[in-house]
Amino acid sequence: MTVHFDDSILTRRLAQGTGEILKGVRNVGLLRGRNLGEAGDDLAQSWIARVLEQDRPDDGFLSEEAADNPARLGKNRVWIIDPLDGTKEFATGRQDWAVHIALVENGLPITAAVGLPDLGVVFHSDDVKAVLGPLSRNIVVSHNRAPAVAHHIADKFGFETTKMGSAGAKAMHVLLGDADAYVHAGGQYEWDSAAPVGVCTAAGLHCSRLDGSPLTYNNKDTYLPDILICRPELADDMLEAAAGFLEENGSY
Repeated sequence: MTVHFDDSILTRRLAQGTGEILKGVRNVGLLRGRNLGEAGDDLAQSWIARVLEQDRPDDGFLSEEAADNPARLGKNRVWIIDPLDGTKEFATGRQDWAVHIALVENGLPITAAVGLPDLGVVFHSDDVKAVLGPLSRNIVVSHNRAPAVAHHIADKFGFETTKMGSAGAKAMHVLLGDADAYVHAGGQYEWDSAAPVGVCTAAGLHCSRLDGSPLTYNNKDTYLPDILICRPELADDMLEAAAGFLEENGSY
């Protein structure tokens, strides 16, 4: 008997299952450092690819950990995956790594999940809502490459900045109200943001490029270098601050 999972359930279970695989690889304690990170990437990628080959053989596929197949460009439905976002954080025992699973249709995420396995939670676009209480007065930025434009925006608002690893972890901290915005510039790819954007958009947050243009997916060129995810009431002023930085400096 063949069991059919709808897209929503499949997305959630892929995120849950991948997180369990990755925790198992790490918790057994036989691998360390780079070997641990590479094993996690490989095993998670292999499992996700097998599930989608079985359950969604006609859909396209784009993943950080797999060679790109240009056939995806001719498909309306494409799974955009980062099996382990934050490999270094995962391999060094930190909690700010994530699993990204998104199904994109006609360029936009229609169902998405971001798993934070060390916290035991999967955020899913079907049942998520942003925490919009008092401002935290905080912006999350890349742990390794905090962009100057983020510090510029923080200064304009009188906010602090907090460094964090995975893009998914940063986006989910905005959703949880621990930060008011996630600002990134200087290099990302579609798999870094497709799932976080799918979840955050469903939760009611603002998601765009730093120039305010929309984020679209399943492009020939998968490079998507900058992003703003923030509380909706801050979006216009943050985009204005980013535009001012660009005018003064010529780039983000």
